[in-house]
Amino acid sequence: MGAFDWLRGGNDRELASTTYAGRESASDEASRRRRAAHRKRVQRDGDRAGMKPDRRSNWT
Repeated sequence: MGAFDWLRGGNDRELASTTYAGRESASDEASRRRRAAHRKRVQRDGDRAGMKPDRRSNWT
């Protein structure tokens, strides 16, 4: 594979299956990271995850 082979074009599906085989897609990685962050928040904050925090004082 030369440095400028991408200029010739070709079979993108074949290239994707050989070059990127076994890799996680960008959308799958983003979904996995969102799930992990959500799980981490729920473990940290419990059932109150995502709720507006209580105000510590009544004056503003």
